[in-house]
Amino acid sequence: MALYLLYESASGYALLQAQGLDEIGQNTEAVRNSVADLNRFGKVVQLTAFHPFESALDALNQCNSVSEGLMTDELRSFLELNLPKVKEGKKSKFSVGVAEPKLGSHISETTKITCQSGEFVLELLRGVRLHFDKFIRDLKPGDLEKAQLGLGHSYSRAKVKFNVNRVDNMVIQAIFLLDTLDKDINSFSMRVREWYSWHFPELVKIVNDNYLYARVAKLIEDKSKLSEEHIPALTEILGDEDKAKEVVEAGKASMGQDLTPVDLINVQLFAQRVMDLAEYRKNLYDYLVTKMNDIAPNLASLIGEVVGARLISHAGSLTNLAKCPSSTLQILGAEKALFRALKTRGNTPKYGLIFHSSFIGRASARNKGRMARYLANKCSIASRIDCFADKGTTVFGEKLREQVEERLEFYDKGVAPRKNIDVMKAAIESTESKDLEMEDTQPGEASVKKSKKRKSKTEDGEAMAEDKPAAATNGDASEDAKSEKKRKKKEKRKTEQEQVEEEQANGVNGDVTEQDGTAKKKKKKKSKDEGAGSEAKKKKKKSHE
Repeated sequence: MALYLLYESASGYALLQAQGLDEIGQNTEAVRNSVADLNRFGKVVQLTAFHPFESALDALNQCNSVSEGLMTDELRSFLELNLPKVKEGKKSKFSVGVAEPKLGSHISETTKITCQSGEFVLELLRGVRLHFDKFIRDLKPGDLEKAQLGLGHSYSRAKVKFNVNRVDNMVIQAIFLLDTLDKDINSFSMRVREWYSWHFPELVKIVNDNYLYARVAKLIEDKSKLSEEHIPALTEILGDEDKAKEVVEAGKASMGQDLTPVDLINVQLFAQRVMDLAEYRKNLYDYLVTKMNDIAPNLASLIGEVVGARLISHAGSLTNLAKCPSSTLQILGAEKALFRALKTRGNTPKYGLIFHSSFIGRASARNKGRMARYLANKCSIASRIDCFADKGTTVFGEKLREQVEERLEFYDKGVAPRKNIDVMKAAIESTESKDLEMEDTQPGEASVKKSKKRKSKTEDGEAMAEDKPAAATNGDASEDAKSEKKRKKKEKRKTEQEQVEEEQANGVNGDVTEQDGTAKKKKKKKSKDEGAGSEAKKKKKKSHE
């Protein structure tokens, strides 16, 4: 059986024929030894056809299709033209060696050409790649390297731009930065407290919040200059006048040591940096909330923006989170505890990152595991809706949150929750109603545009222009009348269907009543016949008399 090799280069498709393989015995080691020598390899492999790409864009499209395992129309026509034709009903006496097994399966399915890909074929293609510039005569030195470099850059650039995950990388980076900022702000604020407490140690007990402490330290600067004039500014920061007066009184009787002006300036600069970091953290949190509402609105409305972003970042992307089953999502973030439990044959963890949700905190210690399992189930549903839905809505997330609330009440008070089917039907109806409302607003604008076009098209002039608004109003009235007629027809059809169903349900009773009716009719006919016969007999008697 003859063997052809399909090689996809940066400049085009090449089809080569391998000869004398029976002598080699298809031994990979022999081929590996002959690859380095062009004289030996040139006797085995020879070029039969070459199809260059038209442009760099065409090369990129062909490269994308090959990487996905798809055969393009150009590749199909190239193979059908240059390979020997096979008669119908007979097997081909040749096979095509391909580097990608997916591409080979697609070629064999569509064109019924036998393809193979193994170590032997890969070694032959390695030799073709090594000596490809020698097989094609018209190639200039350096052309193939330029084509490879340009195609590599364009392919990698297209892969970076093409992101199926709806740009959830921004959410992943934001939540990582938010966690690091929390740690840094906490450590820096503790350093501010320790540094400034040498000068004003009593302030630590009065002001507990780190951000407020940094603002107060920035305002006070030197405790010896504290007076009643600072009380309004302190009340604005602390929000309590009593605390402001307490700070002023503590500053007058403070046991701290005095600091030089240079030390105070350094403390003030460091406190300002901590304040700036805290403000940036607030802005970053707002950014994360907006991005989560754009990328995963249902998951954010169900479990919260921060916990949802942590789940997405831990899974790697929204699609990876959507592919996870609810059991995996439940213990996501507790992998160490899980493997430790499996190793020591202990109890496996009940929750991972989901533990930060408020639902599990509100549940009792007895029902925390149940609640985590139920919440993971709803989170997996919400993530799949967010990932694969065409339009982003928060309706499903709100309904799922209501279900979790009902389950909490069921665990605490025993109130029976609604069924999942009923809740999902209600969510689908609400989304459909919203879509209909959006569609209703759009046809109004379209009708206005159509009326304008009609006015522009009319050439008869004033009479036609005057009749158009009246026609528009009549059209609205006729549309209302048509809609009412349609509703009436639908109601009639419904009543007829109900009557038919009732007749089918009461079929036995109907048969009995029909039989009774027929019996009564027969009795009436008999009575009429008997009456007519008696009258005829009386007439005969009178005539005889």
